[in-house]
Amino acid sequence: MLAKQRKRHLIELLARDGRVVAKEVAAELGISEDTVRRDLRELADAGLARRVYGGALPFDASERPFAERDDDSGKERVAESALALLEPGMTIALDGGTTALALARRIPNGAGLTIATPSPHVAIAAAEHSDARVLLLGGELGRHSMTSGGALALEAIARVGADRFLLGASGVHPDHGVTTDDPDDAAVKRALAAVSRETYLLASGPKLGARARHTVLALDQLAGVVVPSTERDAARELLGAHLVR
Repeated sequence: MLAKQRKRHLIELLARDGRVVAKEVAAELGISEDTVRRDLRELADAGLARRVYGGALPFDASERPFAERDDDSGKERVAESALALLEPGMTIALDGGTTALALARRIPNGAGLTIATPSPHVAIAAAEHSDARVLLLGGELGRHSMTSGGALALEAIARVGADRFLLGASGVHPDHGVTTDDPDDAAVKRALAAVSRETYLLASGPKLGARARHTVLALDQLAGVVVPSTERDAARELLGAHLVR
C-alpha cells in the first residue's frame, strides 16, 4: 500500500472510530509500527491528526483558537451530567475549556454559588446565565486558549479556596491519568486542584483512553470522572471505580 493510501486509510479510521492505535493498524495492514507512526507524525504535522501515546486522535478542538472551536454534543451532555455536582452554597472552580463553558451556561439561579475561573469566557457566561458570584482569576491572557496563565494566575489561584474543581482535559488514561497538551494549562489545572477539596474530571468521546503530553493529575487524585450517559459502559470498562456519573 502506498503512503498516500495508508494516510487516507488512517484519516478514515479517525473519522469512523475517533482514534487510531498504531499496533492495530500495523497488524491490519501487515506493515511495521514505525511506518504507521511515521504516517501519523506526517498527518499531525499537516494538522490532520493529534499524536498521542500509542497512536493518534482527531485534531482536538481544544488545540484550536478558542473562537474557532466547534460545538460538541458530547461536551453538552457532560455539562448536563455535571450539574448534579453543583450543591447550594458551594464555591466551584472551573477551568477554561469548552466543557466548562457549556457548564457555565447551565448554572442554576438561587443556589448561592460562587464560580472561580481563569477564563473570561467562562466568567462572562456564568454571570450572564446565573446569579452566581463570579471570581475571575487574573494573570497573563493566553491568546490561543483565552485563559489566564503564568505566575500571576498561579498567585491568584493560591489565594482562593473551592469546594469542587470541575476539570476538563485533553485525555484520561488508566495508566497515565489526566493529561493535556499545553504545559501552562497543566500548571493552572494543578493549581486549581490544589486549592479545591475535590476534583472531578469532565470527559467524553475520544478523550477517554487518550494520553496527551503533559500530566495534570493521577486518577487517584480525582474524586471521580463524569461522562455522558451514552458512554458510561465504555468508560466504566476503561476507568473502573473512578467513574461516578
